[in-house]
Amino acid sequence: MNKALFGSFIGALVAASAMTSSAFAQEHLLDEVRIGVSGSIQSKSTFESGAFPSATVFFDPFDQRHAQSFMDHMLRPRVHVGAIVSTAGEASQVYAGFTWTAPITDRIFVDLGFGGAFNNANLDKPNDGPQVGCHVLFHESAALGYNITENWRVLATVEHSSNADLCDNNDGLSYAGIAIGYKF
Repeated sequence: MNKALFGSFIGALVAASAMTSSAFAQEHLLDEVRIGVSGSIQSKSTFESGAFPSATVFFDPFDQRHAQSFMDHMLRPRVHVGAIVSTAGEASQVYAGFTWTAPITDRIFVDLGFGGAFNNANLDKPNDGPQVGCHVLFHESAALGYNITENWRVLATVEHSSNADLCDNNDGLSYAGIAIGYKF
């Protein structure tokens, strides 16, 4: 997958977030848009240089926003679609899956996400970044967030993608960063 395709995907995410019509907002299908930046937290041999901007769109088809109890929150995950793009020609990826959000207090919350990802890492050059083994990976994420207002939030994020040893190599892709979210 080339950089133009990843750029197009990011453009589509931004366009989708810009098209937040009142119908979307009223139905709460489009729940949140997050923009962030992270850096590689891999060891020296698999470290990826550069910054990794990201964009994620969250949908709420299971009405998670009206969950009351902790178990109710766990039974109503949100659906997410996003991308992490390398600014230094390293591996970029698109991902999708489910995110479970649990409030800790009125303002502090935790997000846990799980799904799949597709990356453009170089599988042929053994010394060119992490050896992820294959282009299709599992994608996990965790975030600790703070609701600044009813709509705006800030989060500390950690993300990891790997193939669970289903392919020959499995260095994975790991990032930590910050994100700003807007809830509709």
